[in-house]
Amino acid sequence: MADVGASASVHYGGFWIRLLAYIVDGIILNIVFWILALLFGVSIMGDMSDPAAMEGMSGAMAGVQILGLVIFLVYGAAFNSSNLQATPGKLLVRLKVTDDSGGKLTFLRALGREAAKIISSIILLIGFIMAAFTDRKRALHDMIAGTLVMYR
Repeated sequence: MADVGASASVHYGGFWIRLLAYIVDGIILNIVFWILALLFGVSIMGDMSDPAAMEGMSGAMAGVQILGLVIFLVYGAAFNSSNLQATPGKLLVRLKVTDDSGGKLTFLRALGREAAKIISSIILLIGFIMAAFTDRKRALHDMIAGTLVMYR
């Protein structure tokens, strides 16, 4: 496949449209997260006056958060490496994720991209904001994983 960077007809997904897709995916993942929290008996309205109950709830919440991180990573990797090449949020705004040459991602590359989003996040979200200023609208995690986000 030819290098998509050389094609003038390729339209990359910029910061704002990607933010919209991320919000949609965030809503979906938060619904899943809160369902898991309820299933594991974690309550945001627990008895704050009982230290033993709070300790038990914090342990359960830590487990739910770890499970939530795994779900976040697998959600993005599975959807982006599928034939859809996009999460539901990206599908809604007509974006897809490709490798540098415009091809479909492998699951491991997509998983690496999702894990690299942690780096994009911990540096005050600058890794995400980079998509507004780079030539092919790449965020830091796209650069790390060798991926592109473009319109379908």
